[in-house]
Amino acid sequence: MGLFKRNPFGHILFIKKWLIRVFGVLTHRRYRGFNELHIEGSEILKALPDKNVLFISNHQTYFADVVAMFHVFNASLSGRVDNIKNVGYLWQPKMNIYYVAASETMKAGLLPRILAYVGAITVERTWRAGGKDVTEKREVNPNDTENIRIALNDGWVITFPQGTTKSFKPVRKGTAHIIKQHKPIVVPIVIDGFRRSFDKKGLRIKKKNILQSFIIKEPLEIDYENETIEQIVEKVEYAIEQHPSFLKVIPAEEIEEQERLNKLRQWNIETENPE
Repeated sequence: MGLFKRNPFGHILFIKKWLIRVFGVLTHRRYRGFNELHIEGSEILKALPDKNVLFISNHQTYFADVVAMFHVFNASLSGRVDNIKNVGYLWQPKMNIYYVAASETMKAGLLPRILAYVGAITVERTWRAGGKDVTEKREVNPNDTENIRIALNDGWVITFPQGTTKSFKPVRKGTAHIIKQHKPIVVPIVIDGFRRSFDKKGLRIKKKNILQSFIIKEPLEIDYENETIEQIVEKVEYAIEQHPSFLKVIPAEEIEEQERLNKLRQWNIETENPE
């Protein structure tokens, strides 16, 4: 790799690599130390092609979700199975990982601007501005969809189809249009525990010893030619476990059992990582 070689967006890969290395080392203990990241399905990543892969996920914080994905993706590609032990996997990171993020979020301060260099594809949200929903939706910026196409042609793209960190909000149709138009391999990811671990931005640790889960599912089976936008939206909602049906009332016995398991996991984490 030449010292000044650039990716399709003009970012110098040498700088991007060092940013990934530095931020990776600084954030590693957030997922293996202060908290414990439980990973499932990492073997799926190794079987994926190098480009035209779209990861869809529910969203809990602005930045911690994406950072965790950079850790898990690179650890898995370097041979680790469902773990991120030994941060050395970031010495030669995958350089063509991108993530879709709101322009206003990535412009809000120096740190977000630096993180944007790592791989952000910034888009203007048509339904939201200044942190508030807007009644009159703006037109989609054609440059936004073009940049997503460029990123898919170059590598892996992470997107959060709901466009918000609030649970069970509707999946935006824009994701379905991207899937139908560009026909990527679509890999669902379901995360949990990040909202309890970090503040809303995902920069500050709010609680320690929280079990975070990161589940990678098999790629979706999609009929790109015949399925409608609405059918793809529904398929995405089920895949990332954000369909309204997941809001069903959970029996008290199941809640008690889940709390018991969470306490057991927390005890295991404390014994494995004594202060």
